[in-house]
Amino acid sequence: MKILVIAAHMDDETLGPGGTVARHVRAGDEVHCCVVANRAYGHVYNEDWIRQEQQACRKACDVLGYTDVHFLSLPDERLDQCLVDIVIPLEGVVGRINPEVVYTHHRGDLNQDHRAVAHASFVACRPLAAKPVRRLLSYEVPSSTEQAPPLPELAFQPNFYVDIADTLAQKCEALCAYERELRQFPHPRSVKALEVIAQKRGMEVGCHAAEAFHVLRDSWLA
Repeated sequence: MKILVIAAHMDDETLGPGGTVARHVRAGDEVHCCVVANRAYGHVYNEDWIRQEQQACRKACDVLGYTDVHFLSLPDERLDQCLVDIVIPLEGVVGRINPEVVYTHHRGDLNQDHRAVAHASFVACRPLAAKPVRRLLSYEVPSSTEQAPPLPELAFQPNFYVDIADTLAQKCEALCAYERELRQFPHPRSVKALEVIAQKRGMEVGCHAAEAFHVLRDSWLA
């Protein structure tokens, strides 16, 4: 199968579905990553830091086994200003890859870029396309999804789980490529936190470690 992971920022592709991506790769699937935004640090752009972060992203994607990484290089922290600026290039990526399965952000995340990318993904993956995406899922991102206000319409309510007991170590190794973003526990963007979250999700479905998703559409035809 062809799989596409849509990430607002470099590191979301690892923090969210990293263990599941490694499982897809082991199964022989072709997995692409599309990173929508550049990175701003302290609300300031630094071209050298952005290049370093892209190198870190490629390293993390190599660890997980991604086939390719597509950088749209849109402005970080401003993706919510004009949705069509995301939709148009994202449609191009989806059209070129023709994925059967797409993973994207949860629409209720605290981060405004995540929310914008989620909505742009819904448009780019609409079911009336010539080669429609058969399965569309949203993933959680530690330090963003759980930080949303406690409002029902923002809640991440998983209805699909993937056992990542055999690939959790790869996910943690990939996160370590992001030296600038890596934090110490109990910060959610730490290796220990990824292990704890995976264990919690695993307990919810009776396995040692899991990633949780919300299936937004599943139109697989036999």
